[in-house]
Formats: sequence, C-alpha cells, structure tokens
Amino acid sequence: MSADRADTAGRIYDPSADHAFPDDRVNAVLDLVNDDEEIQAYLNAQNVNPVTRKQYNDHGAKHIDIVRNRALCLYDLLKQGGVEFNGAADHGLDEADEAVIIALAATLHDIGHVVHRDSHPYYSIPLAADILDRILEPFYDVRETVQMKGEVLHAILCHHTEEDPLTLEAGVVRVADALDMERGRSRIPYKRGGRGINTVSSQAIETVTLTTGDDYPVLVEITMNNAAGVYQVDNLLKAKLTDSGLEKQVRIVALNSREDGDRIVERIEL
Repeated sequence: MSADRADTAGRIYDPSADHAFPDDRVNAVLDLVNDDEEIQAYLNAQNVNPVTRKQYNDHGAKHIDIVRNRALCLYDLLKQGGVEFNGAADHGLDEADEAVIIALAATLHDIGHVVHRDSHPYYSIPLAADILDRILEPFYDVRETVQMKGEVLHAILCHHTEEDPLTLEAGVVRVADALDMERGRSRIPYKRGGRGINTVSSQAIETVTLTTGDDYPVLVEITMNNAAGVYQVDNLLKAKLTDSGLEKQVRIVALNSREDGDRIVERIEL
C-alpha cells in the first residue's frame, strides 16, 4: 500500500479523544465489528469487482476505514456546531446511537460489491441486514434492534442512489463516502492502465482536511494538483452533498496547488 493511501490525511476520528458525543457505545460496537470474521471477509472480497474486474477506484477495507473515520469526524464537528440529528431521535433512541448508526452504515455500505459494482447499494441491503441482526443483538432489545437496523439500512441505501437521505445520519454517510478522494485510492487501477475519469480525477487530489469553519460547522479543504480534480469536487462530492440535509452546514473549498502558471482552475468554493 502506498504511503498516501496508508495515511488517511486530515482530521480523523480518534476513539481515545474527547468528542462532542457519547462514544462508549460506538467504540464497543466497533470493537465487535473489527473482530468479526464475516465482516472482515466482506471488506476484502468487495474490492474484486470494482478494482480487479472494472479497474475502478478502491472500495475495499481501506476505503471503509477512511469513510468511517471521516463520517465520525464529520459527525463530531457537526455536533460541536450544535447540529441536531434526527435518525435515532425520531425513534426515541439514545444520542449515543447516532454514532452507532453512522459507523455501522459506513462499515457495511459497499458490501454489495461482492455481487456487482452496478446497483451495489441494493445488494448491500440484504447482506447487511443479516449481519446487523448479529452485531446489534448484544446492545439492543428487539424493538431497538428493529429501529437501529432500519436506520443503518436507510443510510446504506442512500449513500449512492437517487433516494435522498431522510436523516442527517444518512446524510453524513453519503457525504463521507465522497470524501475518500485522494490519489492513493486510484493507485491500483491507474497502475493497471485504468484511465477513466474517476481514476484520473482522483489522481489529481492530494489532500482532504476537515476542520471547524468560521461561518459553517464544517470546512472541507481540498488540495489538487491539476484541473482534473474538479470532477471529484464538483461532480462527485457536490452531488453527494446536494440533498444530503447538510448543504447549509458544510462548506467546501478546493485549491489548485500547481505553481507553473498553467492553472485552468485556481479555487472552487461550494
């Protein structure tokens, strides 16, 4: 694995840090997830169709690790900014369950790739549903399990489909999925000759950083080395931010770091 892929870059969720949300429950769930043989098998197997067979960007274990970290970081920044989430709250569940919904959806959102890259969210639903029954059981009663399961599946479905998120938890997962865009993600398909727009544009992205904004709860700063990165920012990230429920909470600034005077695009703000 290249160094730029091994380093998730920017701010990430630190389980040992103080957060703006109760994190004991999500940490306990993630401990179970990380030790679960079936989940880990899916995270490895789900990269074959997109990368090996279609020369598409990484959708394996490293992608999941980055998306989950950025989802929880995004959630933390939003909570610090006073944003109130509705997924768990609408069911009368605990505030601590918001992060659990986000973490589990981020972990399982792409397992449908083991069936096919195309329409993979719809394949992820039944596969994730079976796993969730087992993962949720130690932490919730029957009623709570049904509620949590529904919220996690909702977030999985909405991460890459025309269905708009109805909860902010789902919106966080949707946006975080697009925040894994640095060049390391496209290293393998690019090395194998893949030159599709997703691969080439990802090669242009150097860093993605999440911080607290001056006028927004979250500032996403993106550094790119040529104009090809605009596709990642405008066509992918902007598309996922639109109708996510977070449009007024997240500001995106992309800068072209190229210094040779041949910069078609210097700065983008969304």
